[in-house]
Amino acid sequence: MSVTETDNRLALRLAELREQQGWSLDKLAQATGISRASLSRIERAETSPTTALLNRLCHAYGVTMSRLLQEVEDETLLLIKADQQTCWRDPDSGFQRRTLSPPARQFKTELIEGVLPPGAHIDYDTPPLQGLEQHIWLQSGGLTIVMEQQRWTLAAGDCLRFHLTGRSAFSADAQAGARYILAVCKP
Repeated sequence: MSVTETDNRLALRLAELREQQGWSLDKLAQATGISRASLSRIERAETSPTTALLNRLCHAYGVTMSRLLQEVEDETLLLIKADQQTCWRDPDSGFQRRTLSPPARQFKTELIEGVLPPGAHIDYDTPPLQGLEQHIWLQSGGLTIVMEQQRWTLAAGDCLRFHLTGRSAFSADAQAGARYILAVCKP
């Protein structure tokens, strides 16, 4: 596996967050359900965390995934050109997450492009922040989102707005996959 500069910065930031909490790897393993060995490999950038594992870590630290990934970037830009946008890839599902908004802690809304390959499925045990407002606009393909007892199937052009609570799952169309824009509105 090729480790990118983003993976290295992410690993460093995850280790910093654990140290700021005063947690050992064992304590973090208990809080997240991720093995101590996996956490150690993630913090040493020997492996890139999956979307689901990264979500568990964000929940433990009380930050959104967007905020965490934003923290590994510079925050001086107001304009970010397409070739400067950070793209992160989940090694298991193939999910690609591109940060479209320039990194900036002082703004509450950020835009993300998500691409799920055909048939990809991601389960989230818990949201990084309860009640986080999100808007998903499906650009192409098909996407089914399940949250608690609710289920939505989106076609190209559909937009879903919700507050993220409890368990959720994202499933891409088996043939077309899914490409969408996600707006995350931080409290």
